[in-house]
Amino acid sequence: MIHAPALDPAEPRGFLERRYALLINPFYPKDANASFGKHVLTPTLALTSFAATTPPRWRVEYWDENLLDGRPPFRPMPHVVGITVHLTFAKRAYELADWYRARGAKVIFGGLHVLSCPEECAPHADALALGDGVQLWPRILRDVEAGSLQARYVATYENDYCDDPPPRRSILPRRSFLTTTSLIATRGCHNRCGFCYLATDGLRMPYRMKRPQQIASEFQENGQPYAVFIDNNLGSRRDYLHSLCAALRPLNKIWSAAVTIDVTDDPSLIRHMALAGCTGVFVGFESLSDDNLADAHKKTPKTSDYARRVRILHDYGIQVNGSFVLGFDHDRKDSFARTAEWIEENRLECATFHILTPYPATPLFQQMEAQGRILHRDWTLYDTGHAVFQPKHMTPQELEQGYAWIYQRLFSHASIWRRRPEDLQAIPLYLAMSYLYKRSNRFWHLLIKHDLVNPVWKPLVEMTRWRHVHYRRRLVEQNVEVGAPGQVVSAGV
Repeated sequence: MIHAPALDPAEPRGFLERRYALLINPFYPKDANASFGKHVLTPTLALTSFAATTPPRWRVEYWDENLLDGRPPFRPMPHVVGITVHLTFAKRAYELADWYRARGAKVIFGGLHVLSCPEECAPHADALALGDGVQLWPRILRDVEAGSLQARYVATYENDYCDDPPPRRSILPRRSFLTTTSLIATRGCHNRCGFCYLATDGLRMPYRMKRPQQIASEFQENGQPYAVFIDNNLGSRRDYLHSLCAALRPLNKIWSAAVTIDVTDDPSLIRHMALAGCTGVFVGFESLSDDNLADAHKKTPKTSDYARRVRILHDYGIQVNGSFVLGFDHDRKDSFARTAEWIEENRLECATFHILTPYPATPLFQQMEAQGRILHRDWTLYDTGHAVFQPKHMTPQELEQGYAWIYQRLFSHASIWRRRPEDLQAIPLYLAMSYLYKRSNRFWHLLIKHDLVNPVWKPLVEMTRWRHVHYRRRLVEQNVEVGAPGQVVSAGV
């Protein structure tokens, strides 16, 4: 879980298979403080979306180095290698690209790091895809066939999102993921937080939506009981989310999604989400300080109202995975303990923590660079688990120590028990989720390496779905709030 597979520099150039495209998600080291399980929740949607637009005359293969199956294929050598590039594994992407190019393959880079740092990426690739790769991928392959590959391809995100084909999930190893049904119904977010990658210079992503029935059909056709919506904010348009819930409700499946806490402005929407199968939401609380949120330009209710809004979600059987950013300018050393206490007091079933990280080309990076607070540009450490800037009220080492401490606190036996559901019948499934997800890092590499992720999780997921279907029936019959069902699946695991 720490070291990437070795690439043999002495490997000779072999047979190159024309019209064979290999799509690679590069390896990245895992943060020992967090759960290894989150890395096999769902596959990358970008690569399966590119595969969906690959012409039929091309053979396409998916390879995720994080599934611990070793180095990517090279016999035969692919004609084209498409690599998604993220900040933290850019170095590994460059190593793969250089290795394949030296043996005759054409390498195409896509991803956010390509958009934010194109000059850094360009020497390692034959072509860069800047913007919406779904539009660009078929054109790139045509140009490869014609021998007229360009150095850069550019697309915006302003096409009709409904025209995008569904991801090609048939190329995925289903046993390797908790679910292969990763869905994206919308793109964009009504917030533009200064630390978020959506605020990257040159990235203009208007809020776009697919037809609700398209999403319901994708969910149904993939045959999985559980789906994860990877939308930045599924609740940015509440009228749309109401319509989506109406389309999902007849499926009798379960799902989770990322939303902002202001979705609770409309309690009827929360009820509608529960009736449609929502078992968990990933909520970017970011901070318990209104001053921090104002500095980040995040549009959110007052933090003093967070607890009431969490209760609304809990009242409808929806678990909350709270996301918190550590190291804002108004944070001090006591903020770690206060955050942990608030999470336990409000019984958040799960919590995710990130050290504030100034991604390149974001307003936060530009601000900190102007203030001389950027410590280095070793992108491998820009993983939200390391302090790469000078905090205002503590040292970088104290920030990292606080980050490690709060994970240890929330993953402890005592904290797991303190955050148990109030409904006694829900406790067993909650504990199963907590211990399998939060306290099983020593076993995760075995589950991943031996393709046991889906078989191990499947009975627990199906039990969660069964309980939630019965809960929905009671909710409809009584037309009032009823006790929450037990869940084993929490958004963002």
